[in-house]
Amino acid sequence: MILELIDEAVKKGVRQQEACRILEVNERCPQRWRNNPLDRRTIIKKNPKNKLSEEEEKEIIRISTLPEYRNLSPNEIVPRLADEGTYLASESTFFRVLRKHKMLKNRGRAKSPSSRKPPKAFTATGPNQVWSWDITYLKTLVKGQFYYLYLIMDVWSRKIVGFKVHEEESADLSSALFEKIAKRDKIPTRGLVLHSDNGAPMKGATMVATLEKLGVLPSFSRARVSDDNPYSEALFRTMKYCQEYPSKPFKSLADARSWVAQFVHWYNEIHHHSGIHFVTPNERHTGRDVEKLAKRKKIYEAAKRANPRRWSGKTRNWEHQAEVTLNHPRPPAKIVKEKDLKPFPVAANQTSEELAA
Repeated sequence: MILELIDEAVKKGVRQQEACRILEVNERCPQRWRNNPLDRRTIIKKNPKNKLSEEEEKEIIRISTLPEYRNLSPNEIVPRLADEGTYLASESTFFRVLRKHKMLKNRGRAKSPSSRKPPKAFTATGPNQVWSWDITYLKTLVKGQFYYLYLIMDVWSRKIVGFKVHEEESADLSSALFEKIAKRDKIPTRGLVLHSDNGAPMKGATMVATLEKLGVLPSFSRARVSDDNPYSEALFRTMKYCQEYPSKPFKSLADARSWVAQFVHWYNEIHHHSGIHFVTPNERHTGRDVEKLAKRKKIYEAAKRANPRRWSGKTRNWEHQAEVTLNHPRPPAKIVKEKDLKPFPVAANQTSEELAA
C-alpha cells in the first residue's frame, strides 16, 4: 500500500524523498522492498521516549527570549534557572531547540567566528624564486624601545640574502632594502614571490608600489597566524636561541648591526642547516651541495657494504632536495598516541657586510 502511494506521488512529480518524509518512511525502505518483497522491517519512525513535547519546546523558546536571558548563552541560562529552582532541559537541548527554530545566532557585538583560507602555496625549484621576510625586535638599554631587524631570506636555499637594522619600522625602509638587494645582486625580480606577514611595513603603500614596479608577486600570511611564515619565524628562533645571542640588551645601533652581521656570516657560511640535509645555506644557494651530498651517499653505501649486519634498512637519505614549498597544504591532523611520543632534542661568497645593503 505504501509503495503504491509513493509510486503514485512520484508519477505526479513529487520527489520520492518528500513523499517518504510525509509518510514517515525511511528513504531506503522503498528500495529494500523492491529488492526483497518479504522485507518488512519497521517503517514508521519512532520518536524517542525522552523527546520534548511541543509545549516544552515553546517554553524553552519563551525563556530564551526573555529580556534577562535573550543575550545569554544556554550555558549561562541553565545554571541561572537552577538557581531559581527551575530545570527545563540541558544546555545541549537548549542549543538543539534554538538551532531547530533558527534562533541560534551570534549575539552581542562580537563578530561571528570565521575561518580564513590558508595563503596560496608557492614551490621553488631553485634560488631567487621565493623569498620570505620579516622584522623582529632587538632589545635596547631603554625599556620599551627597540631596534628593528629587517631580514630577507631565500626559501629554497635558506640563505639570508639581505638585512638591515634600523631604529624604526617603516614601509619606506623595507622598500629601500628590497630594491637595494635586487639591484646589487642583479636579480630578475619579475615573477619573484615575496612572502611576509600582515604588518604595516609589509603592506605599506611604498612597499606595495615598489613590488608592483619590479614585477614581484606579494604573498601575505593570515592575520595572527605565524605558521604561515614558517621560514622567517624559524630563522629568528635560531638567531635568538643560539649561544652567542647577547644576554643583555644592545648598547647602541652600531653594536646591534655588528652582532647581526656576525650572525649572518655564521648562518650562511658555517651553519649546517637541518632543513637542507646539513649543508650550509650558501652551499645550497650556489649548487655546491649536490656534490657534497653525493659524496656522503657513497660513503654511507660503502659503509653498509662493508658491514651489512649493522644496517636493518636503507642508508640515510642524502638526496638533493629539488623542490621547497612555502605554505604546503597540510594533511589531516594525525592523532598521536602516547607510545609514539619522542623526546625533543635539546650570491655565492658574499660577506655579511655586503648583505647588509
